Amino acid sequence: MRSLRPVLASAALVLSLAALPAAACSVAPGYQVPSNLELTTEAEAIVLAKVVSGQLDPGGDPFKSTLTLHPLETLKGTLPEGDLALNGMMLSRDADPALGMVSSPYEFERAHPASFIGACTRFIFPLGTTALFFLRKDDKGQWTAAGGAFSRWAEDVPDADAPWVRLTRLYLRAAALSEGDRAALLASERDALLARADDPVAQLMAADIARQLGGARPAEAYALLADEPQAQTESSVEAALRQMRRAAIEAGN
Repeated sequence: MRSLRPVLASAALVLSLAALPAAACSVAPGYQVPSNLELTTEAEAIVLAKVVSGQLDPGGDPFKSTLTLHPLETLKGTLPEGDLALNGMMLSRDADPALGMVSSPYEFERAHPASFIGACTRFIFPLGTTALFFLRKDDKGQWTAAGGAFSRWAEDVPDADAPWVRLTRLYLRAAALSEGDRAALLASERDALLARADDPVAQLMAADIARQLGGARPAEAYALLADEPQAQTESSVEAALRQMRRAAIEAGN
C-alpha cells in the first residue's frame, strides 16, 4: 500500500500544519496532475514576477488574503500594466516561517513542498522571492493559479535564465507546433542536453523533456504523496537523478 504521508522538507514543516488557515482539498481517484508541457500549454498567462507584498484579510478570511506581484517579464499572454494581486495567497511570515523555503532550482517534476500540506496548491510565498507564475482567469475575471492540484504553477527561480524558465520557454515553443514537429523539437533539445554528460543540471532538464515526450507522470495524484517509487520500476538513471534532486534540497538550494 502506498504511503499518503505528505512530501515535506523538514520536521518543522510538519509541526506548522495545524496553524495553517487553508482549507484541505481532495482529488478524485484517477486524477492526473498536468505535465509541465500541459501546464505551459493550458495556462492563459505565464509571468516571471517578484513577490513584493502581502495583505491579510482584516476579518481573518484566508481566501481574501492577497499577494502582490511585480511582473518582471511576461512569457505568455497579456497582463494589465503594473503590479498584480492574487487572492487566497499569503506571505510565509503571516503563515509560518518554516514554510518560507524556496523551490529547488534542480527540481522539475514535483511541485513546491507547500503544495502537499492540505490545499493541494502552493499558496505561501516568502517576501522578495522571484517565481515563475502560471495563471488563468477565474469565473470573476481575476487572475488565479493555473494547473490544478499538485501542479508546478508557482516555482521560485534565481533569475530569468534559470533552468525552469528555460524549460518553460522550450515548452512554449513546442506548444505552438504540430504534434510531429513538437516531438522532433523536444527530442532534439533532449539529445543536446544528454550530450552534456558532465553537466548534472543538463541531465535533469533532459529527464524532464523526456517525461513530456513519453507522457509519463504518476497515474494518480496520490502517487505524488508516496515516499519513493517502487524500486523495481525505477531505472538506475532515474535513481541517480532522484539522488541529485535530494542532495540539492538537503544542501539548502
